[in-house]
Amino acid sequence: MDFALKETSPKIGAGAVTGDKLSSTYDLVEQMQYLYVRVVKAKDLPGKDVTGGCDPYVEVKLGNYKGVTKHFEKKNNPEWNQVFAFSKERIQASVLEVYVKDKDVVADDLIGRALFDLNEIPKRIPPDSPLAPQWYRLEDRKGDKAKGELMLAVWMGTQADEAFPEAWHSDAASVGPDAVASIRSKVYLSPKLWYVRVNVIEAQDLVPNDKSRFPEVFVKAMLGNQALRTRISQSKTINPMWNEDLMFVVAEPFEEPLVLSVEDRVGGNKDETLGKCVIPLHMVQRRLDHRPVNSRWLNLEKHVIVDGEKKEIKFASRIHLRICLEGGYHVLDESTHYSSDLRPTAKQLWRPSIGILELGILSAHGLMPMKTKDGRGTTDAYCVAKYGQKWIRTRTIVDNFMPRWNEQYTWEVFDTSTVITVGVFDNGHVHGGAGGARDARIGKVRIRLSTLEADRVYTHSYPLLVLHPSGVKKTGEIQLALRFTCSSLINMLHMYSHPLLPKMHYIHPLSVIQLDVLRHQAMQIVSTRLSRAEPPLRKEVVEYMLDVDSHMWSMRRSKANFFRIMGVLSGLIAVGKWFDQICNWRNPLTTILIHILFIILVLYPELILPTIFLYLFLIGIWNYRWRPRHPPHMDTRLSHADAAHPDELDEEFDTFPTSRPSDIVRMRYDRLRSIAGRVQTVIGDLATQGERFQSLLSWRDPRATTLFVTFCLIAALVLYVTPFQVVALLAGIYILRHPRFRHKLPSTPVNFFRRLPARSDSML
Repeated sequence: MDFALKETSPKIGAGAVTGDKLSSTYDLVEQMQYLYVRVVKAKDLPGKDVTGGCDPYVEVKLGNYKGVTKHFEKKNNPEWNQVFAFSKERIQASVLEVYVKDKDVVADDLIGRALFDLNEIPKRIPPDSPLAPQWYRLEDRKGDKAKGELMLAVWMGTQADEAFPEAWHSDAASVGPDAVASIRSKVYLSPKLWYVRVNVIEAQDLVPNDKSRFPEVFVKAMLGNQALRTRISQSKTINPMWNEDLMFVVAEPFEEPLVLSVEDRVGGNKDETLGKCVIPLHMVQRRLDHRPVNSRWLNLEKHVIVDGEKKEIKFASRIHLRICLEGGYHVLDESTHYSSDLRPTAKQLWRPSIGILELGILSAHGLMPMKTKDGRGTTDAYCVAKYGQKWIRTRTIVDNFMPRWNEQYTWEVFDTSTVITVGVFDNGHVHGGAGGARDARIGKVRIRLSTLEADRVYTHSYPLLVLHPSGVKKTGEIQLALRFTCSSLINMLHMYSHPLLPKMHYIHPLSVIQLDVLRHQAMQIVSTRLSRAEPPLRKEVVEYMLDVDSHMWSMRRSKANFFRIMGVLSGLIAVGKWFDQICNWRNPLTTILIHILFIILVLYPELILPTIFLYLFLIGIWNYRWRPRHPPHMDTRLSHADAAHPDELDEEFDTFPTSRPSDIVRMRYDRLRSIAGRVQTVIGDLATQGERFQSLLSWRDPRATTLFVTFCLIAALVLYVTPFQVVALLAGIYILRHPRFRHKLPSTPVNFFRRLPARSDSML
C-alpha cells in the first residue's frame, strides 16, 4: 500500500473538485497569496562618504524576512528593477519596511526609508495590467523627510502573477545572490533535431602515394563528435564505388560542418588521407518525402607540409554524393516506449493538434534528506516535466521535506499515444555547490495520455520510487493535478487509424541498430544544449528524464519481461486448460453444451464470425464495470524491483565497461552463460520442430515422406467426395470424445511427427 497511488482532494479551482469552474487559468493548483515588492530605481540620493558619492542598495524587510538588492558603486541614480515575493502564510508583521542604505566598510549608513501598512496594499488579479510603480519620498528614522526618492510597486497577488518566476522568494532567504538564478522556474525548448543522410556513391581520379599497390579506399565522415565510415570499396582502383548511406543527428542552429575524408588503408592501423571536403549544413537540401535529391560532385582538397607550412594541392580528385536533411522522420531522442512526441521534423508535415494537456504540480511530502548541511539532513527540491519539445522546471523550494510548488503548465497535444514524464530532483547548486556537484534524483512519474479520460481532472498522489544498489526505495510522494482537454473528438478518434511514426519510417525504414545509435546521439545533443541554458537543466537530469540507460542489460528487467510474456500467454494457457477439461468430461453438462454449440456452428458456419465478435463485445461491456479509474504508475512488483537479489542490482548499476573486480565479473559471466545456455536450448528445440515440418516433403526420411504423401492423396480423395461439414463434425466429435475412448499414450500423428528427422544431427 505504501507504494500505491492515492487519490487526493486538493482545494483547487477546477470544476471536477469544487463543483464550480473558475475562469482562472490557474485552476489546477491551490492559490498561494504573495506580497510583491518591485524595487525599480532611485534618484537624487545624497552622498554619504567623503567624496560625496554613495554605494546604494535597497533592503526590503517584513518581520523576520529580509531581501537585499545588489549595490552600485558611486551612483546617485541607481536602477535595480528587482522583485521580492513574501508568502502571505508566513507574514507575521503588519508593516512593510523598505530601506535605502549606503554600503560602507564598517557599518552601512541609512539614506532613507519608506513604510507601508499591509492593510492598505492593493490586490491584483491577472489578467489585470501590472501595477504601475510610483515615486515615494524617503524618510529618516524619525519620520522626517530625507533627501532622495525611490520608485516602487507594492501589491498582493498569487503565483499566477507575471512577476512570480523572476521574484526573489522569502523562503529562499539563505540563498546567495549568485545562486538565485539556479532556483528560479523556467521553460526550456529542446533543440530542433534533423537526421542527415549522406549517400556516398563514388570517387574519381584518386591519387594514392604508393602507386605500386591496389588502393583499399573508404570514406570517413565527421559531424561534431559523431564519426562514421563506409566499408572498404570492393573495386580496388583509383575510381572506387560504395553507394552506402551514413546517418547523423544534428540540431538547429547548425554549428559544425560535415567533414568527409577519403582514406586509403595502407597498413594494419595506418590510414592515409587522399582528400577532404567540408560541407556547411545550412547549404544542404531539405527533403520532406522519399523522392531522391540531386546528387553532386565535390572536389577533394589535400594539404601537405612544405617547409613547415601547410599548403593546399589543387588536383582533380572528386567525390560523388547525395546529401539531404531528412524532414520526414521523427528524430527519436527518448526511449520508444515512453515517447512524448511522434511528429516529423518538418513543420509542414505536422497534423493539427487534437487537444491540450494541463499539469498542476501541487506539492510533495515525505521527501528523504538528500544531503547534509551544518550536520543535518536537507533537501532543496524542484520538479522537471517533459512533454514534446517543451521542458519545464519549477522553482526550487529550499530546505523543505514538504515543498509546495503550486505551478501550472500547459502543452499542445498532437497524439494521445504519448507519455508525459515528471521528475523530482534535489538542487545541488543552491549553496554555491562546487562545479562537480550533481542534482540528485528523487524519483519520477510517467503518465500515458491515452489512459486519461477527456475533460476529467485527475488529482492523485504518486509514489516517488528510485532503484538503488540496496533495493527499491520510496523517497516521498508527489501530488499532481492533470487534465486532458480534447479539442476535436473526430480528429482524436481518427488518429487511431494513422501509423504511430511518420510515413518515412515505413517507406525508408532505418535498421534497429541505426535507430539505437542515432537515439543515443540525439540524447547527447539534447542534454548538451539544455545544460548550456541559464539556469542550466543539468546533464544528469536530462539523461534521467530521457531514460538514457534503459537499453543496458539488467537481470531484474529480463525476469520482469519474461513474466510479462507469461502474463500475456496466461490467457491462452487458461483456454487450453479449459478445453482439456471439456475434452476429459470433467463437467459433463458443460461438455454437452459445447457439443450442441459445436454442432450448430458446423451446420450454420456463417454464424462463426458473428458469434466470435458478439462474444468479444460482451466481454468488453462486462469489463467496463471494472475499468481502471486511476492513471497507471510505477509498479514495483511488475518491475521485480521488490524481490531483486542485491548482486543483480549491483550488476545493473555497474558502469559500462565494468568497474567490478575480476572474480565478481567471472561469476556474473558464468551466470549469464548458464542462462544463455537455456535460451540456446529453447531456440534449438524451436528450430528442430520447424525442420521436422520441412522434412515432411523433403524425402530426408523416404519412408516417412512416402507415408505422408500417401495420406495426403487419400485425404484429398475423401475430402473431394465428403461434404466439409460432415468432416468437421466427425473431427470435432472425435476430439471431444469421452475419456473411456482415449489412451494415455500420445496419438499417432504426434508419434509420427516426433520421429521425423531434423538437422540437429548435423550440428557440431
